Amino acid sequence: MEKVQQMKNTLQLTVDSHRDELHSLSRDIWSRPELAGDERHAQERLVRFFSQEDQAWTVESPYKLPTAFRASWGPVGGREGDPVLNVGFLCEYDALPGIGHACGHNLIAEVGAAAGLGLKAALENQSAPPVRVKVTVLGTPAEEAIGGKIDLIKAGAFADVDLVFMAHPAQQDASFLPCVALDEVSVKYHGKASHASAYPWEGVNALDAAVLAYNNISVLRQQLKPEWRLHGIIKHGGVKPNIIPAYTELQFYLRTPLVKDLCDLKAKAEACFRAAAVATGCQVKITYPTNAYYNILPNATLANLYENNGKAIGIQFPEQPANFSGSTDFGNVSFIVPGIHPFFYICTDAFNHTEEYTEAAGAEKAQLYTLRTAKALAMTAVDVLCSPDLLMQVKEDFRLVKLKHEK
Repeated sequence: MEKVQQMKNTLQLTVDSHRDELHSLSRDIWSRPELAGDERHAQERLVRFFSQEDQAWTVESPYKLPTAFRASWGPVGGREGDPVLNVGFLCEYDALPGIGHACGHNLIAEVGAAAGLGLKAALENQSAPPVRVKVTVLGTPAEEAIGGKIDLIKAGAFADVDLVFMAHPAQQDASFLPCVALDEVSVKYHGKASHASAYPWEGVNALDAAVLAYNNISVLRQQLKPEWRLHGIIKHGGVKPNIIPAYTELQFYLRTPLVKDLCDLKAKAEACFRAAAVATGCQVKITYPTNAYYNILPNATLANLYENNGKAIGIQFPEQPANFSGSTDFGNVSFIVPGIHPFFYICTDAFNHTEEYTEAAGAEKAQLYTLRTAKALAMTAVDVLCSPDLLMQVKEDFRLVKLKHEK
C-alpha cells in the first residue's frame, strides 16, 4: 500500500508541475476549433506536446486515420518476456459547427495527455509493478460526427490495448452515466418537378413526402418505449415556392439504451419513411451514412476505484441522474476493451452544446477540475497495475457485463 500511495503522490506532483503546458495545450485547441475529421491543428499540437516531452515518447502521426495519433512509452516492469499490459488514455479534440468546443473536447484531450504523463512518472520513479506495463495516449478524432473510435477499432488501433480510460466534461462529476446507442439515418425522396401554380398535377411532390414522414415519426413517438429517442430535421425542402419539389432530404438520429434494441427502432422508423413515399408516389432511398454508436458497458470495479481516488483528492460525486440520453463512440470501445468513461464538472451549470459551455471549456477556472480528473484516472490505473487481483476483477466484470448485453 505504501508503494501504491507513493506512485499516486508522484503522478499528482507531475501533473501539477505540467499544469501551465497542459492549460496552454487545451486553450490552443479551444481557440482554433476544428470539425470532425479536419482536426489538423489539434493533432499537430498534441503531437508536438508529446514529441517535446523529454523525448521519451514514441509518437506516430498520423496513426490509422488522417487526424489520429498515438504516443506510447514503455514497456517497463515485470520480467523480460512477460505479457505487456497496455494502458490507454484517449483524447478527443473535434468541435461543433458554429459554436466551437461546446462539448469540451479540448479538455478531454488535456485529461488524456495529463493522465498519460502522470502514470508514466509514477512508473518511472517507483519500484516496478508486478506486470510489464506500457502507457499509450491515443488521439481519437471525429467523435461528434463520424465515430472515429469505431474506424480506429476497425483499423486495429485497440488490438494491443488492455485497459482504456477517458473522461468527458458535463454538469457534475460521475463515475458512470448510461450513454445510449445511436444510429443516424438519411432519407431522400425523389419526385418530379412542375410549376406549382400552372401545372401542379404534373408534379410528384417530394416535400409532401418529407412532411408526411416527419409527421409519421411524430405520431410514432407515442408508441415508443420511454427511453427511446427519435429526432431529426428536414435538410432540404425544395428550391422555390412555385416549383413542385423534386427532391427532399431528412436526417434523423435514433437512440436506444442498448444497441441490440436499435434494430427494432430502425424498423419502425423505416416503415414511417416508406409509407410517406407510397402515399405521395415518390421514390425513397434510406441509408445509414455513419457508424452506429453502442451504449457504454459499465465496469463496476474501475468505477469504484475511480470514485475512491476522486474523493481522496476532493472530487464530490452527487447522486447521478436516473437517465442520460447522450451518445459516444467510446461505447463501441467498451465492448472490446475494459474501460471507464467518467464525467466531470468544469465549474459551470451550462449544458453541453451551448455557447455558454463553449466559454466555460476555455476558461481558466475549468483547469482545477480537469487536472483533478486526470489525476483520478491515472491513480485508478495505478491501483489496477499494482494488484493482480484487481486486474482480474476488472477483466471478469468486463466479461460478465458484455455477456449480459449481448444476449
